[in-house]
Formats: sequence, structure tokens, C-alpha cells
Amino acid sequence: MLGTPHCETSRRGASTDNVGRGDLVLTIASLGMFSYGIYSVGWAVADLIRGARLELWAELGLMAFGALLALAAAFVRVRLPGGLAFAIGAMLGLQALAVHDAMHLGSGVAPQIVRASIAIVLVAMALSDVRPSPAPRGRDSGRGTT
Repeated sequence: MLGTPHCETSRRGASTDNVGRGDLVLTIASLGMFSYGIYSVGWAVADLIRGARLELWAELGLMAFGALLALAAAFVRVRLPGGLAFAIGAMLGLQALAVHDAMHLGSGVAPQIVRASIAIVLVAMALSDVRPSPAPRGRDSGRGTT
């Protein structure tokens, strides 16, 4: 197209010519978080339909933390400040309930290690795309000290 610059900017003012590996990894991380949240909600709903093997508060907790993680995944994807902390909090809640569920269902420690490993990998993938923000320029940054 004639008249358009090579590097366009998005509405946030960020350059879109460097879209690549970082955005792909962030997308995969946020999809993983969303899937983990939806899986937790689905598992709790299926358990309630089949006949609850856990207390109602534990099932509702799984649904609540799963829904929060699915919401947090969107926040992580758009790089909303605090979005990753929100997602980590939801995953910690799911991990705590998974430990409780393991005691009632007798599944042992191996599934807990797998869940924790998946959560750590998802957070590491989301953090791998963190770009340092440019330092703000002060009013006097152009003047010399002499």
C-alpha cells in the first residue's frame, strides 16, 4: 500500500512489527490456563451429576477457582497489570482443593506434582514474554549537570 509506513502501531502505541515468538508463547500459556480452568469446572460439574464424592463446598470451590482462572487467562493474554498474579492465585486455590480432593479420593501425591508442574510451566511461559518497560524520561533529562 502506498503511503503507509512499514511499521504500524496498534491502539496502545506498541509496535506490531515484532509480533512473533513471544506472543505465541503468551497465547499458548493463556490457552493452557483457560483449559485448566474449564477442566476444573467441568470435573466438578461431572462429579456433581454422577453423585458427589466430595463435599459441596469443595465442588463449588473448584467451580469458582476454575472460573476465576478462565477469566484470568484473558487478563494474562492482554497483559493486564495484575493479571498473572490473579491467575497464580486461582491456580493456588485449585492446587489447595486438589490436595483436599486427593485425601478424599485416595489418589496420592503424584497427581499433585503433575498439577503443580503444569501450573509452574504455564506461569513460566507467561513470564517469558515480559518486556521491560522503558524508563520514563524526566523533565530535566536533557540538561547537563554543568
